[in-house]
Amino acid sequence: MPHATPQPQENRRIRSFVLRQGRFTPAQQRAFETHWTRYGLDLSSAGPDWVQVFGRRAPLVLEVGFGNGEQLLWSALHEPDKDFIGVEVHRPGVGRLLNALTTHNVDNVRLYNHDAVEVLEQAFTTHALNEVRIYFPDPWPKKRQHKRRLLQPEFAAKLATRVVPGGRLHLATDWADYAAQMREVLDNAAQWRALAGADGGGARPPWRIETHFEKRGRKLGHGVWDLLYERC
Repeated sequence: MPHATPQPQENRRIRSFVLRQGRFTPAQQRAFETHWTRYGLDLSSAGPDWVQVFGRRAPLVLEVGFGNGEQLLWSALHEPDKDFIGVEVHRPGVGRLLNALTTHNVDNVRLYNHDAVEVLEQAFTTHALNEVRIYFPDPWPKKRQHKRRLLQPEFAAKLATRVVPGGRLHLATDWADYAAQMREVLDNAAQWRALAGADGGGARPPWRIETHFEKRGRKLGHGVWDLLYERC
């Protein structure tokens, strides 16, 4: 059964996640056993032919770190003209989304239960993606942990190779200093041009819902920063 696995010591790099799997329920286990063949993709050296995977040619959107899948499910249902690839390392969230996709009979989503950096490198050819969405990545709040944050110059450069010119990168975070780091990285990357949020964080766009997690944070007084960039 596919899942993110540790790499040999000599191949290890600093990762943006730690596998804290939490409770993996019997229903989530059954979802993998029953629905993975329909929705799941296994990482291989040769990336998929996306037209063959989805049976059509449509804008391709990558969501990195979809959590419990609440946003990704909503996107697939409300943007049926697009095809979505979701990446998440934590199996309980993947299992939950597998069940939800099946319940709604969604057919424009495929999933990787793997490290997003490796998926980006292996699953997509140059300019394969029309859009990338990264919502509330782990903020790694302690200063000594900042090197673990996903949005680093190297990752921004790799994203740029996979996104078509004119394509979009949308980020959201509820940590002000991470938003500032995101802006610094992307504003200094020649491949990206700010559309919104470069001055401190734009308003939530209509294609991003307010999740239950975000609502809870708002009640506690947490701010949210949305940043939107275009591939030059």
